[in-house]
Amino acid sequence: MELLVIFISAALVNNFVLSYFLGICPFIGVSNKTSSAISMGMATTFVMVLTAIVSWLLFNLVLVPYKLEFLQIPSFILVIAALVQFVEMVIKKVSQPLYRALGIFLPLITTNCAILGLALLAAMREYGFLESVIFGVGAGAGFTLALVIMAGIREELDLADVPKPFRGAPITLIVAGILALAFMGFAGMI
Repeated sequence: MELLVIFISAALVNNFVLSYFLGICPFIGVSNKTSSAISMGMATTFVMVLTAIVSWLLFNLVLVPYKLEFLQIPSFILVIAALVQFVEMVIKKVSQPLYRALGIFLPLITTNCAILGLALLAAMREYGFLESVIFGVGAGAGFTLALVIMAGIREELDLADVPKPFRGAPITLIVAGILALAFMGFAGMI
């Protein structure tokens, strides 16, 4: 039951994008089309799960036993950079169209603060291995959900008669704010 609570909390209640406001760059940048949003969400979820696994192992098997906790941030950044390079190589090899569709946003996963936030929050909350993995899956699912919802709304907004001063970034930020308010409603669930 505790694992389900961690998953729901990471995906809905404490959504990294809409509650913590982490990962806003890809949220705004890749949410033009639903297909790109799904692809970016899946790639980010994959990196988040791998980050949860590797950062837990690094933190609990190396940093804590040797009293090197102060190296937590730089070591997590190195882990994330290496994992993103791995994911980028795999996507480039497996799907050239997906690689081109994600474009510059794929390397930007490296600097996505949601992934670093995941590693730091899991360590701060002293999650066990399985809890960290579920936290990574939940955070990735929440990130993907936020991206896909935003992409769907933005696709509909392209067909709407939005007043000229609100077109583009203004309406996108207004929608993001309304989505964040909507997700605040999940806080009463847990």
